[in-house]
This record gives sequence, C-alpha cells and structure tokens, in this order.
Amino acid sequence: MKIRDIMRASPVMPVIVIDRLEDAVPLAQALLDGGIRVLEVTLRTPVALAAIKAISAALPEAIVGIGTVTRPEQFAQAKAAGAVFAVTPGLTEELALAAKQADIALLPGVMTPSEVMAAQAWGFDAMKLFPAEQAGGIGMLRALSGPFADVLFCPTGGVTVESAPKYLALPNVACVGGSWLLPKDRIAAGDWPAIARLARAAAALAG
Repeated sequence: MKIRDIMRASPVMPVIVIDRLEDAVPLAQALLDGGIRVLEVTLRTPVALAAIKAISAALPEAIVGIGTVTRPEQFAQAKAAGAVFAVTPGLTEELALAAKQADIALLPGVMTPSEVMAAQAWGFDAMKLFPAEQAGGIGMLRALSGPFADVLFCPTGGVTVESAPKYLALPNVACVGGSWLLPKDRIAAGDWPAIARLARAAAALAG
C-alpha cells in the first residue's frame, strides 16, 4: 500500500505501546471493532515485533505498521513481522535508504521547513509532523501549506480528542496520530469494550 492511502484509511492513527504480548490481538481487535484499521505499533517495548507478527497473522483486515523506527535494520525486521508501513520520529539518509531497500511504505517525521525539504529530496510527499504541538501545531501546518502545498501531513505529539477535529479540518492533514484512545489503565485491565468505544469516537472524526 502507498503511504497516502494508509493515512486516509483512518482519521486517527493510534500510537500503540504493547507491554504484554497477550494484549496485542485483543487490543487490535477492539480498535478494529471501533472502526480504526490503521495500527501503529511502536518499537518502545521488547515485545513490539512479536506483537506486530501476532496482529498481522490474526487480523488480516488490519493495516499494521511499526512506529518509533530509529535504526536501518528495523525496517527489514518489521516487514518480516508483517508490517506494511513504518513511521520514524525523524529522517536520516540511512533510514531513507533502508526503507527503500526493505520496500516498505514510510511516513518520515519532520519538524521544520528544512526537514520537509530534505524529505522531499528523498521522494517523500507525506510526512509526520512531530512533535506536532511543540512544532507549532495548527499554525505551523497552515504556514507549511504555502511553500509545501503538495505535502500531506499526519501531526503527532500532543494531539488530543479536543484538538483532533481542528487538525483534521486542515486541507494538508490526512490523519492525526493519537494515544488518547489507548488509556494505559484500560489496557492493563483488559477493558477492550472501553477501547472500542474510544476507537468508535475517533473513527467518527472522519465525518
């Protein structure tokens, strides 16, 4: 899949942190039940790759990606586990080359106009503005839309259920990254119906 198609598949790309492998599939199922198909499983825990493999095998309708990619070798590892896209907090030459070699869709992180231009030089026209709020949020995206009218963004970092609709109303925003629909206490309790309700509310933001 192309990264722009992935971004448009869900208005919110949940930033998922899996601490217990046994939570991976039921958590992903709850998100799917709520209408969220795009799942970014971050490489912030030791079980992340195993979680991606489990979700990809159990839920083929999910669009599973890997987040917080910071090292070149992680692209091939992610693809082997079943990920169809990757998200990085920033972009280096090594990461750009490794993503192309692994043939995996990449959403690179950027924060400044210079970084947007560098990503464009590598052939990217879809990017993650990160950290979005600290980078200037909605005002920054409006400013970037002038010189970079052909770039599509997924702002991530500090986005809330309250601010998400304002971001999604911008013409250069396809989706937002969010962690609010994954409260740690609900995951710890295995309260999957609560996650599904939050996902349903997030999916409705597309309207």
